[in-house]
Amino acid sequence: MDAMTASSSIVVTQMGRLRAHWPALLLPLVALGTVGLLGRPIPQVLVILAVLLALAAPAEGAKIVHFALLAFGGYGLFKLHSLQIYESQGVRYGLVTASREVIHIPDGYQLMPRSSGFAPMLAEAVGCIALGVCVLGVTGAPGGRTIRRAIAQLRGRDGQQKAVPSLLLIPVIFLWEELFSEHLWFAGTATMLLSVVIFVAGAALIVRRPKVAAVIAVIGTATLGLYGVAWGLHWLTARDLTAHDAMGAPHFGVVLLNGGNTELLAGLQGLALLGFGGFLAHRLLSGPTDAEAALVARAQALTQRVTRLTQTRSDATDTAVAELRRIERDLHDGAQARFVAVGMSLRAAEQLLATNPGAAMALIAEAREASTRGLDDLRHLVRGIYPPVLADRGLADAVRALALDTPLDVATDIALTDEPPMPVAAAVYFAVAEALTNAVRHSGADKVQIEIEYAADTIRATISDDGQGGADQAAGTGLAGVERRLAAFDGILAVTSPPGGPTIIAIEVPCPPPDDSRTGQNRTRAPKQWA
Repeated sequence: MDAMTASSSIVVTQMGRLRAHWPALLLPLVALGTVGLLGRPIPQVLVILAVLLALAAPAEGAKIVHFALLAFGGYGLFKLHSLQIYESQGVRYGLVTASREVIHIPDGYQLMPRSSGFAPMLAEAVGCIALGVCVLGVTGAPGGRTIRRAIAQLRGRDGQQKAVPSLLLIPVIFLWEELFSEHLWFAGTATMLLSVVIFVAGAALIVRRPKVAAVIAVIGTATLGLYGVAWGLHWLTARDLTAHDAMGAPHFGVVLLNGGNTELLAGLQGLALLGFGGFLAHRLLSGPTDAEAALVARAQALTQRVTRLTQTRSDATDTAVAELRRIERDLHDGAQARFVAVGMSLRAAEQLLATNPGAAMALIAEAREASTRGLDDLRHLVRGIYPPVLADRGLADAVRALALDTPLDVATDIALTDEPPMPVAAAVYFAVAEALTNAVRHSGADKVQIEIEYAADTIRATISDDGQGGADQAAGTGLAGVERRLAAFDGILAVTSPPGGPTIIAIEVPCPPPDDSRTGQNRTRAPKQWA
């Protein structure tokens, strides 16, 4: 029965991790798409490895899935062009099959090649690339922050001024190079290098001259829109509904321009691009200058910072006052009362020592026990203020000590490359302690997972349990107090605890790693341990 309970708790915990890192589930789908593209047994091995990675390490899988999507989409475009230019065989790509064959007749004459499946293959390849970019924006992988900032600028949210993100130049360059891919990608080494130079120049322009990059992106978007609209007008005037062979047909976004209704689709896509370009042009012309935008952004950031500092200062003051009251109450009701009792017992023993030595010895023994309990109370009070293990052995060992003292199975995975500053370490330590206390008292959990790591100058801690869920930081004072403590360091606390579990508590505190030469500590990764 215990084995079944342990197995079910492991399954529940793992399902919670999968929900938290859902992009990892796309890895097996990408691996399945390689069937037909790669020779056996490579696709089968990739599928097995992708399933194992998604189930066993979903956090790591979520960080690399966008690379797999981008690579799969890029390889699809390459394969599509190679089929159009020099290959003459069928290929399965994900959900579609594309083929090209040359028809021969008995008298030796060769007829025009016949192709099929090129348009769905193009749409699937471009869709994978777009999905890879979207997944990159929602994960913590390198580059995701840049995409999220560009989206915030486009939408005017998260404190960002409404503007045209210079990062839009990258998809515009991609669409233009895709349109002329036959002349850029497959016309020789020199033209291939030219396409690479264009991409590198665009990236450099985004970094060095973001305003110029934004202007070029707007012009390029509008021009692509006009190009698509021209194809749509040609469809309206010619009314030619006959689709030609895909050989040599240009690629326009997700449309393969081989005549017929593809011209109508190109026109619709061009209208969308033209409308988006007009929207961007209006924002570009009516928006503030760079200097004004910088001043507005800085003023907004300063206003938000002052508001947050005012709130955190008030919370820190309230927390300090409450902590002082707690210490005073514990001293008055605990250690002070015990030591007063010790003094009274010793005074009575002194009076009885001459007349009743036995009673005096009993009082002295009682005084000794009371003094021992008083010292225990003082030690407990000191640990509540500042745990000695935290000062002596650091955050990692302090958290492991907490895990050892917890009457649950606690797994710790701590990857601290440096010891954080002591105030930050104390805040994280007490946050983890509160989460463990809640897991013991309220969750009904059997197993708890603690993960702590440095990531992008931020110390992140995740505490998950396989309990019944239902935790609410707004309903109690424990997690609310932890949130106020973390806010003093610009930290955040997020709780996910649906009914039925699992409960996942995420903590993030900005903490630039100290200089190794100043701290004298080695950057080592602590192994995963079961406490």
